[in-house]
Amino acid sequence: MSFSDRERPNTLVLFDVDGTLTPARLTVSPEMRQLLSDLRKKVVIGFVGGSDLSKQVEQLGADVLAEFDFCFSENGLTAYKEGQKLASQSFINWLGEQKYNELAKFILRYLSDLDLPVRRGTFIEFRNGMINVSPIGRNASTQERADFEKFDKESGVRKTMVQALKKNFADLGLTYSIGGQISFDVFPTGWDKTYCLQHVANEGFNEIHFFGDKAYEGGNDWEIYSDSRTIGHAVTSPEDTAKQLKELFKI
Repeated sequence: MSFSDRERPNTLVLFDVDGTLTPARLTVSPEMRQLLSDLRKKVVIGFVGGSDLSKQVEQLGADVLAEFDFCFSENGLTAYKEGQKLASQSFINWLGEQKYNELAKFILRYLSDLDLPVRRGTFIEFRNGMINVSPIGRNASTQERADFEKFDKESGVRKTMVQALKKNFADLGLTYSIGGQISFDVFPTGWDKTYCLQHVANEGFNEIHFFGDKAYEGGNDWEIYSDSRTIGHAVTSPEDTAKQLKELFKI
């Protein structure tokens, strides 16, 4: 067992990032960092998010690879254990350039026809293990993100777009997962957050806890939250995460 220094070395606690450890796209608080440090004395900890590592470093800090035992970027398609990189996968190699081109063209045409109050930049973000699609654009400000989230709840822009993609690309074997405030992820079916669990399958964990704020059907935490291999904890904010952690692990 690699983690014999912990009080409960057979227990792994995994966290979503946005809305769970940090406010959406913002940085982790000093209080949360201290809580995680205290938790790490008791159990093994890790995070799993859809963003790439550079964005997770922005949110969780430059020392993220040292402060978490497991770091799973892009749902675990890029993975680290104790700071050492594990085997990774590639979305483009799996899908192929021709099919990706068809998908990207459809997305851009669809977005061009949407009637939105605000548009910014970066509507398709290409990542190693997936693409992220944002109708408003990922360059939106914090306030613009909040405004779009409210608009989307009323108009269902993301939900309707996902339905159109499922209909037009039913043969590609893709999953569409709405997460955060402004976007949704597109990745091969099975490459959701449960993908990261294969990296810890042989680590000897008796319990794997997962904390996430999108732990509802259609949300990007749902698959791992409801997986039989995990004990799921739905949270509403970083403050709620902290409250549940203190109660559950007696910190």
